[in-house]
Amino acid sequence: MRVLVVEDTRALAEQLQAALITAGFAVDLAPDGEEGRFLGETEPYDAVVLDLGLPKLDGLSVLRAWRGGGRAMPVLILTARDGWAEKVDGLNAGADDYLAKPFAMAELIARVNALIRRAHGHATPEILAGRLRIDTARKQVALDGAPVRLTAMEYNLLACLAQHLGQPVSKTALTESLYAQDFDRDSNTLEVIVGRLRRKLGEGLIETIRGQGYRLAGAP
Repeated sequence: MRVLVVEDTRALAEQLQAALITAGFAVDLAPDGEEGRFLGETEPYDAVVLDLGLPKLDGLSVLRAWRGGGRAMPVLILTARDGWAEKVDGLNAGADDYLAKPFAMAELIARVNALIRRAHGHATPEILAGRLRIDTARKQVALDGAPVRLTAMEYNLLACLAQHLGQPVSKTALTESLYAQDFDRDSNTLEVIVGRLRRKLGEGLIETIRGQGYRLAGAP
């Protein structure tokens, strides 16, 4: 899962990046509205954390540009504690949720996870795929009720497939969801991770769809 953070306060941006990476996300940072708008228009993100008070281009203008251009990724806006007008304007501009500063990082992570779940049609943190249970809130996986130990990269790939349960996900989309913008994306690594997951979960759960990518089996 890949998240964009658009925040001009460097210390807060780095705290957000560290917390999101610890929670299993690949994270890109944008220090101003112009760069944030560009990244949101050109890169695929599962969610965006967007401050409204940005230099060069304010957050509301960035959000309106995204929505006007058909970009539908979930957006969590950051507002001042007493900025009720900002919250209303942000929601009217197309934001999916808001969080007032200062906030607890755990709450931000929970809200981002919830936005991603809802965007993919999942009402609860648990995704069931046949014998497989994926708890997206706790980042835990169980097969036939027994816990499965996965690396962060293995879990992230599996979670991406689970969010599109029963549908093929291209290798490009999977690679982009795993790595931040400035990471050296090696397509061979993707195949290695898929191979490790198949050894841990069994051969039948992750299917190769010729010309389309991979698909997690077990859709209801």
